[in-house]
Amino acid sequence: MSGSPVRRQVQGLDGLRGLAALYVVLFHCWLYTFPGYPDSSAPRWLDGLMYGRLAVVFFLVLSGFSLAISPARHGWRSEGVAEYMRRRAWRILPPYWAALCMSLVIAWFVVPASHSGPPTGGSVLVYGLLGQDVFTAPTPNGAFWSIAVEAELYAVFPLLLFVRRRTGAALLVALVTLPVVVRGLMAPGGTPVEGENWLTPHLAPVFVIGMVGAGVVAASDRVRRLPWGWFAVLAALPVLALGVIKGSVWTLTHYFWVDLAVAPAMTMLIAAVATGGPAVLVRLLTARPLRILGEFSYSLYLIHLPIVLAVIRRVAPHFVSPGLPTFWFTIVLALPVSLLAAWLFSRIFELPFKRNRSWRSLVETGRSHWADGRGGSLRRPAEGQAGENRRSDGTEASGARAARPMVTVRAMGMKPSKESSQELPGG
Repeated sequence: MSGSPVRRQVQGLDGLRGLAALYVVLFHCWLYTFPGYPDSSAPRWLDGLMYGRLAVVFFLVLSGFSLAISPARHGWRSEGVAEYMRRRAWRILPPYWAALCMSLVIAWFVVPASHSGPPTGGSVLVYGLLGQDVFTAPTPNGAFWSIAVEAELYAVFPLLLFVRRRTGAALLVALVTLPVVVRGLMAPGGTPVEGENWLTPHLAPVFVIGMVGAGVVAASDRVRRLPWGWFAVLAALPVLALGVIKGSVWTLTHYFWVDLAVAPAMTMLIAAVATGGPAVLVRLLTARPLRILGEFSYSLYLIHLPIVLAVIRRVAPHFVSPGLPTFWFTIVLALPVSLLAAWLFSRIFELPFKRNRSWRSLVETGRSHWADGRGGSLRRPAEGQAGENRRSDGTEASGARAARPMVTVRAMGMKPSKESSQELPGG
């Protein structure tokens, strides 16, 4: 690599992830309020909320990009496969399994998540083992389909890195994309009808395009300074124009091709943000509200849909009429409840696994927090020690102030994970 050293922290990606997760919540509020998808009965001015599939595609592109940043900086080499798999499972599975339990309870006792009825024992097995992209079972949570796709892509990521290192970016993209294009062209009408399973082969190219795009972060200053934001606009314009000309229903029924067409524009947008531009967008994405939203975006993606369904199908009918009144009722109630619940959920089931890399570290952190809280309420400093730590004016001595945080941090055993932003909607 040439040019100045690359910054280790990539700003703005969490903000992008947070916005994408928020859009998925709004999409589901729209989807389950107005029947008839894809030819929805919703007002035309709400058409901008119907493209939830593209938000998931964006997550896949962003996941590929985020995971590949560190390998791209090290000659497309990564940690050992076993360690990589362990860390991915540690990061992704605990919140997923917790959300699965929550979703099962709501689907059994409050509102089913599928027209197929409540989940069955097979659902528990299939979704518990992340097999929903291969096997069919009544879903406990309609958002979980993409988690299985992500997991399968994570599993082949080391192989994709090997191919990228040995053959280059262009050949890797061609090897993954050409079979998908051939399948599409051979389908009746030139567009395959997608089912509920086996979506990973079709979506693998968007993940790989994002992965290849991470090379921009590790490239020379000349490449990093290219106007990636404008490149993203130019790449998106043909797709947007086609969508306007053909209409929203055509776009939704041709996602097979739209996904592939829009992925390069998404990758260039992410590359633009990762290299610091456009400045206005980066400032927005790194503002505190979006950074916080990005921190629990995976939790928001995992648990929002059961809440939205419960509000639309169990609460709203008692207060408002169907259609637009139900939509606004859902926005006012389900959206803030989903955000608050996801934030709390992340504090328990997601953030501890982001901040600690092993059970030992996690247990030590818990013990430290418990001891600090118990000690603060039950222990009083000895009179002599208290006197030493306080000045004559009653304020605490600076040495004592500085010492305690250092001891606390060491006791917590917390290490910042280098994969902290390499996650799902989340990923």
